[in-house]
Amino acid sequence: MKLKIGKNDINVVVADTFFKRLNGLIGKKNIDYGLVFIIKAKNRFSSGIHTSFMKFNIDVYFLDENLKIFDIQTLKPWEKYTPLKKADYIIEFEENKIKNKLKKGDEIEFI
Repeated sequence: MKLKIGKNDINVVVADTFFKRLNGLIGKKNIDYGLVFIIKAKNRFSSGIHTSFMKFNIDVYFLDENLKIFDIQTLKPWEKYTPLKKADYIIEFEENKIKNKLKKGDEIEFI
């Protein structure tokens, strides 16, 4: 799957099973793709994430049901974060991989 950003397509992997969501990016040394979580959270606390056991910083994009970015955070290993509202999608990238290509308010498209 790819994420369309302007004229660029960026590779993403969907964490679409329990084990893919559980493992996420734990133990990886680096990545050349984004990891997409489709969570359809019931509340903001269900949208919280952590970086326990991770080996690098990540940029995290929180999206609503319309695939619109409402929050962006950079997290170091062993941090946790809960957005101020519920997220339906979360995308994680290695820090600075696409940082200047996306901003709050942008709507993304999966292709």
